[in-house]
Order: sequence, then structure tokens, then C-alpha cells
Amino acid sequence: MRPISNLIRSANFRFAALYVALLALSFAPMGASIAAVAAAFYRSGALVFGGGHVVLPLLRAAVVDPGWVSDSAFLDGYGAAQAVPGPLFTFAAYLGAVASAPPGGVVGAALALVAIFTPGLLLLTVALVFWQDLRARTNARAAMAGVNAAVVGLLASALYDPVWTSAVRGRTDFAVVAAGFVALTVWRAPPLVVVVATAAAGVALSLAG
Repeated sequence: MRPISNLIRSANFRFAALYVALLALSFAPMGASIAAVAAAFYRSGALVFGGGHVVLPLLRAAVVDPGWVSDSAFLDGYGAAQAVPGPLFTFAAYLGAVASAPPGGVVGAALALVAIFTPGLLLLTVALVFWQDLRARTNARAAMAGVNAAVVGLLASALYDPVWTSAVRGRTDFAVVAAGFVALTVWRAPPLVVVVATAAAGVALSLAG
């Protein structure tokens, strides 16, 4: 009978191989199909570095560039995602639901959600066995510190494009952003209050324009 440690290593190898195989398949041309939607969201989840808002450019390239979701619908969904709790990856459910590529609707939302979380779960399964050993290594801790520093730059890049370039188009938009920033960081206002207030300001500016 094989030792438990060997069985675990064998399973980890298979999960890692599955992750790589699915990633390679996700780059194959599939047209506007169910497989293409699953591949697009899997690819976004597999290539994201740092999580959170860093996934925005990947998602935008996955659904806006092929014409499945309009740029305005993408940004509307992103704004709505900021008003509710939960990880930004759940934004994929909205994109899967509104995408013009099949299956769309509830099934499309479920497909997108499963596809974008799958690569992370596969990698997590592989890494868990080695995590304690990695934490004990000085080089590994130094590498993680470097990764954390890089994530700050990636988050700033994702904030600028597509969020800033698409949403801040003039002085009034900048004033709303600045007011929201001050309310959060200086006045320590509840995030929900800031979201509602800035959303109301956006509606008012739209009606006034």
C-alpha cells in the first residue's frame, strides 16, 4: 500500500496538471460558445495576480473585446458590484448573465462563477501541502513580500484603466471622487453611506447634463 504522503503528492501533481491543461485549452479559438465563455472566465481567474481589482482588465478583455458585453454595461456592473459585500470575483456572475454569448442568464452566471474560481481552488489545493514548509523558508517569505509590493502597483494600474479612464471625464466627476475619498479616509464615513451618496451624485449629474 502506498504511503499517504505519496498519494497526496500524486494528487497534487494531477491538480497542477489539470490547472495547466485547462489554461492551455482556454487559449484555443472557440467562437461565441458555452466553451468559450467558460474558457474566458477560467483564463481570467488563472492569470490574475494579486486578486481583487487586478482582475478587472482581464475580465474586460475577456468579455468586452469579443463584443459579448458592452463597455458601458461592464462598468455599470462593476459599479453595482462595489455596492454589495463579497469578493470582486463574483462580478463574473453578472458578466456571465448579461453576455451575448451562450448560455447567458442564470446558467451563464453560474458557469462564469464556477469557471473563474476553479483555477484558484486548484492552485490552493496544490499549495496547501507545501504551505508550512514555504513559510519557514526565508527566501519564500522575501518573495511574498515582493509579491505584495508588486500588487500595489497592479492595483493602481487597474484603478487607472479601466476605472479612472472610463468614469472620470471632467471636473465634476473628479469632485465626486475626491469627496468620496475624503469622506472615507478623513471623516471615516461608513462605506455604504459613501456608495449611496456618490451614486446619488452620479444620477443627479446625469440628469443635469
